[in-house]
Formats: sequence, C-alpha cells, structure tokens
Amino acid sequence: MRKILVLGGTQYFGKKLVQKLIDNGDEVTIATRGTKSDPFGEKVNRMVIDRENKETMTAAFEGKKWDLVYDQSCFSPMEARDTAEALKGKADRYIFTSTQAVYEFGTLHAESNFNAYTYPIEYKSRKEYPGYEGYREAKRASEAVFHQIGYFEVVSVRFPIVVSEDDYTERLKFHVDKILSGQPLGIPKPDLRYSFIHADEAADFLLDIGRSSFEGPINPGSAGDISLKELVDKIALRANKEAIVEDSAENGTVSPYALPGSWSIDTSLASGFGFKFTELNQLLDQLIIFYIQQNELN
Repeated sequence: MRKILVLGGTQYFGKKLVQKLIDNGDEVTIATRGTKSDPFGEKVNRMVIDRENKETMTAAFEGKKWDLVYDQSCFSPMEARDTAEALKGKADRYIFTSTQAVYEFGTLHAESNFNAYTYPIEYKSRKEYPGYEGYREAKRASEAVFHQIGYFEVVSVRFPIVVSEDDYTERLKFHVDKILSGQPLGIPKPDLRYSFIHADEAADFLLDIGRSSFEGPINPGSAGDISLKELVDKIALRANKEAIVEDSAENGTVSPYALPGSWSIDTSLASGFGFKFTELNQLLDQLIIFYIQQNELN
C-alpha cells in the first residue's frame, strides 16, 4: 500500500484524484487549511496546514514519510520552497499541478518552450502575483523551485483549461447560457485559441503519472486547440440559435475566456507515452449538449 500526501485535494479535480487514490487502495492523507469540508469521511487522514506559514507544515509533517506527494495548492515560490524544505527526506516523488499559463501567450506550446530548470527565481508570496500575469509568474517560479531544489523526483503537470459537467467555474456553461437566452457575448478577440481537458481525465492523468517513473514537465489534454469563434459557432449549431458576438459588452456578458492572448499546448509527449484523452470536438460537443439539456430542465 502506497502512502500518499495530497496538498489541497478538496476542490474540483483534486477531489476526483483523492477518490481515485482511495479506490486504488492507497493510504491517503490530505493537508489543507481545514476550512472546507470533504466527502471522504474516514477514508482519508487529515492535516491542517497553512501554505503561507512554514511552521505549520514542519509541525504537521514531523516524523512522517510518504511515497508520493500531489501538490494541488501551491501558488508562490515561497510556498514551494517552504513546502519542499518541510518535506525534505519525507517523500520520494512530487507531482506539482501546474498550468499551460507558464508559457507565453501562443499556440501549441511544447514542454521545452518553458525551462523550469534554469528559470531565475524571485521569492514572493501569493499576494504579490495579481491577475493573469501574476498567475503565470507564480506558477513559473514555483515549478522552478521544485525542479531546481533537487529534493524529489518532480513532475510538473501543465494543465490546459479544465472542463466537465460539474465545473464549478461554469465558464463554458456561461457561453451556452448566453447563446440560448439570446444575450450578447463580449469577445474582443474571437480568433484566440485554447486547449482543454476533461476534469475526470485530469484526475486519471495525475493518478497514472504518479505510478510512472517520468520526471519533468508534461502537457496533458485533448490534442489540438479551438478558437473562441469556433467554440461559439459550435454552441450555436448545437443550440440551433444565432450567437450574438460583440467586440465589447457590459461586464456581465464578457466571455470568461476572453484572455489577453491564446494559450494552447502540444500534448504529443503525453500521448506518446500512451495516455489517452477524449478528442477535442467530442469533448466540447458532449459538454455543450449536457449544458443545453440542463438549461432546458431549469
């Protein structure tokens, strides 16, 4: 039986991962701030930590050891450094949930397009990383800490946009609802392109990469990318409605995918290792149909 520590793991695909680990027969400990409930009952061990307070982690991890750590909750290089030091000698392998946002805006980025092994680190707290640019920098620097500090075998999983029927952000659902209701969508740059992954497949990937011997950064997800225009057209076709798209709109109608630039990844490394992901159009079509049906029921 493997002993596994999950930092975070009480929200979205982190919960799905924890359940898969339990189903796999692993002994799972979740370490969180203790402010959110979880559905796991007595099936997991729990620790209360504060990622921004190293002493809480040092105390919680004292005298313990794990085969594998999943980090779902690191959002600054200070947290990365403090967590790594608190876990030094207490874990062999470390899976860091990162993001395609470590890349510059652009399309179909390969893993080599951002080098965490040489990236210069400036230690700041999560409060010092506002907005999209801050998020990008925080994740870059956090990756750099884990890969450069040398305490564990490290994998940085650079997820694209995560979607599913139970997506709490409801960003894809937002577009479906606006089109169904005939409201305008504010999309100033409709040609921007993005990559996606289903939340269940994100959890499956984390489970499987943890079993592997792979080290380094890796991009999981459905192959290819799609523009906002193509996505809106796909929704309009499925809904049999005309989409009203404007260059700008009131705050309540601006697309949550209207980012400053494209973000998409090349997933060929992951697929080359045999990892399977739903084809992109199939993934989006099934979710669009689900949201249309949900809208009709309400």
